[in-house]
Amino acid sequence: MAYVNSSRSLNISVADRLGNIAKSVKLALRRRALFNQTVRELNALSDRDLADLGIHGSMIKDIAKQAAYGK
Repeated sequence: MAYVNSSRSLNISVADRLGNIAKSVKLALRRRALFNQTVRELNALSDRDLADLGIHGSMIKDIAKQAAYGK
């Protein structure tokens, strides 16, 4: 029986790691901005407008979280 061991050595440079960190930070900032914008826009609506949409004021942050983070 023959065995083959093929392991790959990942040579990830510091520049690649920093680039990935920068991408992650940018994504987090965009998501946070979307969260804040959604909260602002929903808070600007009257209680009647929210009721027409089937939203209670206590649901605003949960809705914004789902819109921004998918949670």
